[in-house]
Amino acid sequence: MTQVTQVTEHGGGVWSLRVPIPDNPLGHTLVHVLDTDRGPVLIDTGWDDPDSWSELTSGLDALGLSVQEVHGVLITHHHPDHHGLSGRVREESGAWIAMHAADAAVVRRTREVDPGTWFDYLARKLAVVGAPEDHIAPLRAARASGRMRTMPGLRSALPDREIVPGELLDLAGRRLRAVWTPGHTPGHVCLHLEEEHPSRLPGHGRLFSGDHLLPGISPHIGLYEDPEDHSPSSHRSAQEGPRPAGLPLRSSGGDPLGDYLDSLERIARLGVAEVLPSHQHAFTDASGRVRELLDHHEERLAGLLGLLGTPLTPWQLAERMEWNRPWDRIPYGSRTIAVSEAEAHVRHLVKRGRAEPVAGTDPVRYVAV
Repeated sequence: MTQVTQVTEHGGGVWSLRVPIPDNPLGHTLVHVLDTDRGPVLIDTGWDDPDSWSELTSGLDALGLSVQEVHGVLITHHHPDHHGLSGRVREESGAWIAMHAADAAVVRRTREVDPGTWFDYLARKLAVVGAPEDHIAPLRAARASGRMRTMPGLRSALPDREIVPGELLDLAGRRLRAVWTPGHTPGHVCLHLEEEHPSRLPGHGRLFSGDHLLPGISPHIGLYEDPEDHSPSSHRSAQEGPRPAGLPLRSSGGDPLGDYLDSLERIARLGVAEVLPSHQHAFTDASGRVRELLDHHEERLAGLLGLLGTPLTPWQLAERMEWNRPWDRIPYGSRTIAVSEAEAHVRHLVKRGRAEPVAGTDPVRYVAV
């Protein structure tokens, strides 16, 4: 592969562009460009920020392309570092935007709900998991000042096409098939380029993996967000039956970690030659990386069972879990993400019959069984 400034050529009409994410340790999103007989198609677009837009357009310029030539945009998932610039690309080029229906529903709900409702939802959610008052108070201040209206994602572009799992996408001259991989988001998709690898590496084509499969990072798996969820307790869904197949999960139900682990197994079975992720770098041995991630989560679940020898709220559990830094050095927003991940792991243990909510506790506590 050839490196030119922020552009990497992967061969066979595939390139990646490094589009920066402002004030984020990930640094950038890898926006992939796929050549088709009808013009270039982007896989993700990057964060909605002037510097990010400049890098995206200059990367296209380095390929001898302009944003006006973009034919379509495929979104792996709705997060703002992937979907943020999609609307502007469409405005400049007339390109279509495609996304899985479950994530399109998240975008639609987020756009339609009043920003103040997000405060109510987040405050309620944090109270249920046992967050201290000093963690909830800044949300009240944000709502009172109107800063909630600037939250990323509130005005994300609505897609105009649906990515249907299992189907070949309508891309002239290319064989690209969608693989539904929920977990990181309810509608996350990987995109399988079912063409021989340009370097003839052994395996079945290449995989645009979004955030589902990364070479050195375990993606965040938390409960799916839904500002219209009014469940009074975070453990209600632990006592509900299985959801109908294909129904998009919402924060009051389901098992995002279970979805993610199942999706990893699905990707391993594809036997791809190379993975082109949205962060870090391209890599081979997808099945080996899947096994590492499966082992990581099994080890983490075992560790949580040990902690749950004593009844704990999800917040107390997050405080005791191992992160990449001590809890007292984790920033405010990252603590909210961490407790969501702790709750998703507890939800999975409950589904497995290895933990249960303690009756009569408020906020709810969980204990190993």
